[in-house]
Amino acid sequence: MTAKISLDSFDKQILDCLQNDSDMPLAEIAKKVGLSTTPCWRRINRLQEQGIIKSRVALLDRKAVNAGVTVFVAVRTAQHSAQWLGRFAKAVSTFPEVMDCYRMSGEIDYLIRLALPDIEAYDAFYKRLIAKVELSDVTSMFAMEEIKSTTRLPLNYLP
Repeated sequence: MTAKISLDSFDKQILDCLQNDSDMPLAEIAKKVGLSTTPCWRRINRLQEQGIIKSRVALLDRKAVNAGVTVFVAVRTAQHSAQWLGRFAKAVSTFPEVMDCYRMSGEIDYLIRLALPDIEAYDAFYKRLIAKVELSDVTSMFAMEEIKSTTRLPLNYLP
């Protein structure tokens, strides 16, 4: 059983700052949350050691890197063995255009989110995917407009 990690209001504020700007200087974070730099630095290190902060990344503009088309791919399969899932997971993890892949409940088995430049790139992805793993049904949905997209996790559910 994993021990429950307890976070106080300082930790939550630090996480909020880092989700907003992971490059924010330590002194600025400390000032915003009401701590001096050393205790703030210790808390950030603890949050990293505990795995709450997984990594710090730069978020790129998809259009600026020619990956402005978002495609959701719903996958159904007739195979549900551990071996097939292993092949599928391995195949999906090799494709750089795969942003997310989830095993689902309900009508579809897997949902994949892709970042691509165009329909031709999707077609090439599809051909590479079906060459690596057998699928029963694939439905693709091209996003017409992005209403909301974020990497920020809600912190209001923390105890």
